[in-house]
Amino acid sequence: MRTSVALALPLILLAVPALAQTGVKEDSVVLQPDRVKDDAPIVETVSEANLPSWSIANARALLTFIKTVGDEGLFAKDYNPVGLQAAIDSGNQIQLDKVATDSFLLLATHMRDGRTPNVARKQWFMTDGDAESTPLITLLTSALVSGTVPEALVGLDPVHKNFAILKASLKSAKTTVDANAIRVNMERWRWMPRDLGDRYVVSNVPEYLTRVIHGGTIIATHKAVVGKTSTPTPQLNPMATGIIVNPTWTLPKSIIAEGIGATIARSPATARAQGYTWTGSGKTLSVVQQPGPGNALGVMKMEMLNPHAIYLHDTPSKGAFAAAARAFSHGCIRTEKALHFSGLMAVYFAGRSPEEFGEAIASGKTTKFTFEQPFPVYVAYWTVIPNAAGTGVSKLADIYGRDAPVVESFAKPGRAAAVVISPNPPAVVPTAPVTAATPAISGIY
Repeated sequence: MRTSVALALPLILLAVPALAQTGVKEDSVVLQPDRVKDDAPIVETVSEANLPSWSIANARALLTFIKTVGDEGLFAKDYNPVGLQAAIDSGNQIQLDKVATDSFLLLATHMRDGRTPNVARKQWFMTDGDAESTPLITLLTSALVSGTVPEALVGLDPVHKNFAILKASLKSAKTTVDANAIRVNMERWRWMPRDLGDRYVVSNVPEYLTRVIHGGTIIATHKAVVGKTSTPTPQLNPMATGIIVNPTWTLPKSIIAEGIGATIARSPATARAQGYTWTGSGKTLSVVQQPGPGNALGVMKMEMLNPHAIYLHDTPSKGAFAAAARAFSHGCIRTEKALHFSGLMAVYFAGRSPEEFGEAIASGKTTKFTFEQPFPVYVAYWTVIPNAAGTGVSKLADIYGRDAPVVESFAKPGRAAAVVISPNPPAVVPTAPVTAATPAISGIY
């Protein structure tokens, strides 16, 4: 029922005229420094890990998988196939256990979390809980007992069908450039949670599109305007907590200094006519734009708290959506057909009726619809995506130049294993108790 109800949002709302306004500026992205350090490995001893010994069959299965790991967008040489073959041939169980375990844990890390070091992941701030949901020692122990090493590794692949399409397309890539472009985007999928969930919003910045997913199905697709190259949109996945209709806009200091501050000083009546209210003056000037047709955030703003000041919102500058390449914003993501988008949010995620939503819009007052269950918003960066037919892939413009650092990292060692096994610590030798010495008796008095 919700589908038909949501799509039947009052026609009067969907027909609200798009007032033209040029030069709209919304909150600027708060640029954060790139993450350049990788996490330190967790160190476990052999006794702590409690791993069973590697059988020859399990070790050979791992070696066979390593030789075909190019299909996963990775590089066999990274996982010591020569050393593993030597350990298999040596007949030395201790050597086999060490070499095979090291190879497995490094490969599993790269398949679960990505091979790319943080220094090459430009403006990537997504959080990924796969380390908590899929601990590698538990995975390895189970695989050794059941004899399912290759299956355990393949099971680390992202579950989204788009990853499977990239993986299949890699085999038919005609050039190294094409293959590397696909590898880069397989990597980006691995930097994200393995399962995105069945309720989320995803904006793919190079595609200039935002999609709404509910029940695992895309229920809406909206054009997006993203950050220009001087204020690029970072990649992150904050939790959305609600949708605000008829929002106010608190201007950042940088935008106050660019013009409205001077307008307030020179012609306060003009500023009031544009919906601005303010307190203080000079360096203490604080400005808020009230709801209205000229508000820079338009009729809605998605509440998704994050230190980058990134969110999805409407805009009165509708003309930007007609452009093919839409990198015009100060970092936030402007959303086309914002009434429809916010209506879906209110009905599907906040449990409100279309009538309640319509009344809130018509009131002109700031109203927040809190989501029944917060859900993630993935602000992603895929430059290779499935084509329209789903039979191959299409290449998008790398608008921020973020592919090249990842490609360059392929020629260097990847990130270290998330978990490493060290030898058992030496046994603690108890210290002999100290006894008090008997004083010697001198023969001289």
